[in-house]
Amino acid sequence: MYQQIADVIRSQIDTGQLAPGAKLPTEAELREEYGVSRETVRKALGLLVNEGLVVSARPQGHFVRRRQPMVFRPQAEFRERPYTPEMDAFVTEYSAEGREPRQEIEVAIVEPPADVAKRLRLEPGELVAVRKRVRYLDGEPFNTNDSYFPLSIVRDSEIMRPENITRGANEVLADLGYRQVRALDELYVRMPVPDEVHRLDLGPGTPVGVHLTTGFTEKGKPVRVAITTLPGDRHVVSYERRWEAPDGEA
Repeated sequence: MYQQIADVIRSQIDTGQLAPGAKLPTEAELREEYGVSRETVRKALGLLVNEGLVVSARPQGHFVRRRQPMVFRPQAEFRERPYTPEMDAFVTEYSAEGREPRQEIEVAIVEPPADVAKRLRLEPGELVAVRKRVRYLDGEPFNTNDSYFPLSIVRDSEIMRPENITRGANEVLADLGYRQVRALDELYVRMPVPDEVHRLDLGPGTPVGVHLTTGFTEKGKPVRVAITTLPGDRHVVSYERRWEAPDGEA
């Protein structure tokens, strides 16, 4: 029965009968309407909360979740920088949309995870510098972006400072003699690990998309691995592709 109640409310949300921000009927009202126990009503509401459709705001009640997803554009990595002298790409782009972006940045020297060490082709024991960022929109953590660099090439550079790099880490690498000319993108969809749940304040049952990029120099040397973790209920991934005409065609 709780699934049937959830189906009805879900349908009302999908059709717009219950608009974003709308308050759901109270538990008492749902019990009376469907002739069920409090436990059944709570299981129905819990199911909708776990699906990310409804939020619980006790003692006020349950509300339809407001959704304003972030459009994640992997190709934006290659836009010219800086956008403004004071703000980096993320802050500039979403400020222009009328939202309130901010990010928390941590920098550390660590032993790389095995998958990062493999992609950077590091020797055993070689360390990396990692820039860990949690990006917020309107006060909500939207995604994380962790970039790993061989410590041997970024030591004493801007990359080691826990602050915005207005011109972008790619340009810093270029100045150091390691300009990236191509990147390999990998996309994974999975359930989050505990650290991701904590950093992104994820609700139960929320999957994540993981965009993993490895950047290479002209000589084929990998110099950066960037891992962006995107909660599935907060993002639209938008790729732009350009078709090249076959040889001989205009």
